[in-house]
Amino acid sequence: MWIAKRLLSSIFLKGHYSLFGRPPSSLPQYELRFLHCTCCRSSKIMISGLDILNASVSSELSQENDKSLDSCYTTEQRAVILQCLNTATESDLEQVKLLRGRKAVNIVKYRTAHGPFNSLESVMNVPLLKHKSAVIVFDSILKPTDKKERKKGKVHLAKFIRPEVDRALLEDASSIVSIVCGTNKIAWTHMDRARTVLDWQQAECKSFMKGMYMASDYLEDISTVISSFPPADFFLVEKPSISPQNTSLYPVLAHLRTVEAMLFALLTPAREPGSPPKVLNMMRTAVGRHFNLIVGDCRTSGAETVRKMMTESVMKQNPRVIFPHDLVLKHRNSFKMSSRNRGEELCDALLQAVVFFELLQE
Repeated sequence: MWIAKRLLSSIFLKGHYSLFGRPPSSLPQYELRFLHCTCCRSSKIMISGLDILNASVSSELSQENDKSLDSCYTTEQRAVILQCLNTATESDLEQVKLLRGRKAVNIVKYRTAHGPFNSLESVMNVPLLKHKSAVIVFDSILKPTDKKERKKGKVHLAKFIRPEVDRALLEDASSIVSIVCGTNKIAWTHMDRARTVLDWQQAECKSFMKGMYMASDYLEDISTVISSFPPADFFLVEKPSISPQNTSLYPVLAHLRTVEAMLFALLTPAREPGSPPKVLNMMRTAVGRHFNLIVGDCRTSGAETVRKMMTESVMKQNPRVIFPHDLVLKHRNSFKMSSRNRGEELCDALLQAVVFFELLQE
């Protein structure tokens, strides 16, 4: 034991080139302190005061965080950042990194209440924005091309359509029926290649998620709904995004998978081996990413996006989606935020059809 202690003492104290014995020019002299030996608690070994070194490193980091945000950017860069923060709408701000959700809302509320931002440092007064996150936001505003390049190839039609179908067959489709199942209803949208809504409705299914999930009751409800479907080149069924590991939602997952399987069975005609399928799955997450509806691991409501499309169909000459006048009148009050049932299935069926045709054009 005494040999080990003598050896450690010589390492720490002996010579200019021992472990903690540095030349005077490289580091300042630290005071010697005691290190307790784990083998013998009563023994003490001298060691340099490393807490002084840690304190100096911490002070440098705090000085970096305390550095004024305005001093980190040039005059031109500050002007670009402030122009964006003072004039961008809430939806535009959500395209900036870290500003999706409450942060974008807080920025709009703050500048409405206190006027435009006069300096980058004043942005720190916005709730949920701190020094580190503010720097990331500012850099994202100055370099928006990086985000656009990443988003460009984010959603590929072939990756989110199952089973795989030759793209040429999909491009030749004149119309599709987009189908979305909920916990008590099925909604569908019939849309043609010009993104004109030919039919858009939903039907309640009284047997869904009732009792023992009787297959005969499910079959009767689903068959009744399918009898109302118009003919189309493809039927596009939404693929649920609920994970099987989420045991609390397992009853919902079992219900959705049951309806999905029955839709595939009832809509698939007898076909020869090797012929292309007529019923396809589209991943729910693909639609959410296309319309920027994904927040974290969850997909938010597309009601606002659908309302905007309906408004553009009436007001613009070349709208994104063409709605017949009777459908606009029928569904104009179906997606109000105050409504108990905001028609989420109707929204999702429409958005899924739009994504299908828009991805084919890319």
